Amino acid sequence: MDTQIDDTELGDVEVADFRRRVAQFLEANCSRAGDRSGTVGDEDPEGVATARAFQGAMVDAGLGGLTFPTEFGGAGLTKRHQELFNQEVQGWYLPNMPLSISHGMCLPMLDQFGTPEQKARFMPDNISGASIWCQMFSEPGAGSDVAGLSTRATRDGDEWILEGQKVWTSGAHYCDYGVVVARTDATLPKHQGLTMFIVDMAQPGIEVRPLRQISGGSGFNEVFFTEARVPVDYQLGDLGQGWNLAVAMLMFERVSIGAGGGSGLNADRSPGLIVAAQALGLGDDPVLRQGLADLWIREQIKGYISQRIRAAVTSGRVPGPEGSLAKLYGSLLARRVRDVSMTIAGSAAQAWDAEDSEGSRWATACLATAGISIAGGTDEVQRNIIGERVLGLPKEPDPYKGAAWESIPRS
Repeated sequence: MDTQIDDTELGDVEVADFRRRVAQFLEANCSRAGDRSGTVGDEDPEGVATARAFQGAMVDAGLGGLTFPTEFGGAGLTKRHQELFNQEVQGWYLPNMPLSISHGMCLPMLDQFGTPEQKARFMPDNISGASIWCQMFSEPGAGSDVAGLSTRATRDGDEWILEGQKVWTSGAHYCDYGVVVARTDATLPKHQGLTMFIVDMAQPGIEVRPLRQISGGSGFNEVFFTEARVPVDYQLGDLGQGWNLAVAMLMFERVSIGAGGGSGLNADRSPGLIVAAQALGLGDDPVLRQGLADLWIREQIKGYISQRIRAAVTSGRVPGPEGSLAKLYGSLLARRVRDVSMTIAGSAAQAWDAEDSEGSRWATACLATAGISIAGGTDEVQRNIIGERVLGLPKEPDPYKGAAWESIPRS
């Protein structure tokens, strides 16, 4: 039985009690946004272990998976509780970045499209952090055209056999499960012959190779499938429904990037930057103050966009083009965060002592900003979606529309 409570307006006492509970948890388990001492990144094995332990503590405190039903490991609360939680975490650093895709994309997909058996099997461990998930869409030959992917899934009795390659898979090197889109019928048009699957990342036939980034990190990976077998009951959604599910998942990703995943994964940066500026004696710089004020205002706007989208998700609807609006806004906002951060850091963002374990933090954050304009669909893709689905502009011409995927020329 679904024990999720009705989404009615909470009374003042309930609001105060919930805020107090969240505040006590943050005091006991988190550091302030301006204090990153002792923290570890998602590429560090300790960072993954820290995220798992932190999420387990969230669940124990009744704060994990706030709006998901209790029967599937959630807290069974309302979107109002989620809004209150989001307000309370502002100004805090939550060590859960390795869970950003697992919770921001894979968990909503399981909730929306999983069978009751899949929900019961996978959602509790996902919510608690006992298992971490990744998503595998991009391919070397497909680029931004996700529907052009060539990874194949062939039915063999009670299993599907996966063959192909994915690329730019964040966190694949530490994930337990993944969601993959593969082509199950090459005779259909490219958008129609796709199906989505759940895969065990530790099974034979799956090889993960890290990709080295300009920052020196390796958060992205190539994933190779060689006769990897997937049980039939690991199919997510209907056969041939993969494109619709991929669009839904991309929307969840765009919401997670642009409007926040609802669990502190994409918390506002202005509180921590204000603290950092004051600590460095820059609080009276008029230009910097203007930049911080502008950033704070824009993050408040992001919060309103987030509330609107989370309301849609909580009511059972997959985000529509508003997800693209949020994602585009989020990537533009990230550049403002970068510029203000570099102003605060000054020369410390260019050079630091070799013994300073935190010295590269500013530079790494600056370099990573460009990737936000690519993840979940480039800014150009988002503008196309907004133009077509919000403004009603005509689509780009497609000379191969309706043609079988196998007949379309590919490089």
